[in-house]
Amino acid sequence: MMATATSSDKINEERRKRVFLGTLPPDFLRISESTQLQQESADQQTAIALQQQMFGSSLVQNPTGRLNITVTNAKLVKNYGMTRMDPYVRIRVGHCVYETHTDPNGGKNPRWNKVIQCLVPPGVISMTVEIYDECSFTMDELIAWAVVPIPTSVLAGETHEDWYPLTGKQGEGLEGMINLVLSYSNVPVNPYFYPTQGVAPVMMVPSTATGSLYGISPYAPVQVYTQPTPASALQTVAQYNETDFKQIEEMFPNMDKEVIKSVYEANRFNKNAAVNSLLQMAE
Repeated sequence: MMATATSSDKINEERRKRVFLGTLPPDFLRISESTQLQQESADQQTAIALQQQMFGSSLVQNPTGRLNITVTNAKLVKNYGMTRMDPYVRIRVGHCVYETHTDPNGGKNPRWNKVIQCLVPPGVISMTVEIYDECSFTMDELIAWAVVPIPTSVLAGETHEDWYPLTGKQGEGLEGMINLVLSYSNVPVNPYFYPTQGVAPVMMVPSTATGSLYGISPYAPVQVYTQPTPASALQTVAQYNETDFKQIEEMFPNMDKEVIKSVYEANRFNKNAAVNSLLQMAE
């Protein structure tokens, strides 16, 4: 019996040696403070977004007016990846983010012809434009970006169309160019009324997967929460008129058709307003 007990003690001792390898660290099985702060911040921002959806509070306080941004197309210098890229555009105005649809297989020459209507907060004089390649199994890749100033002529009521240089892996201003058409109206509007395309503002939520809470790159992808557009606003969407568009085309035979279409959409399919804007651009 004594021999059996001694043998059992030896077996238990060997097991303890394999299990207890040393003193456990103080934070064993504890969530790190940095990760916890990131998650709490993300949860707080999401809660704010949901609260604003429920109670209809504005994401933009005391807007100065409405900026119409027509994202027509881009010319990129390189296609990153083994296949043709699927680019889309993300625009940041103040604290709101807006996105175009994805152009499948757009590659180096994506086209969107997307009209975005956004409210301009006081003091905002520029916007950030970013082009991403939509990926299926990995995080979307940032291809190019630019900080675009809002021209004073646009704030004065003129329509402005231009190509803006893009920055990326190739260097500053060397990644290609993007074509934008800008127009502005200082008429007070409902913060949730985006008539042309039903585009609603996007609530930014800090990413918990990239860097620290205060060290995230300004060009890092972020999770977003989209504020849905009320059904009442969608019912008042202006209608495209093919006859009016053809007449406008005939009046400007030397102007690119896509630019004419973009200006027509930016002016909410108002024929006279579109003609006036095109005349300003032709001067």
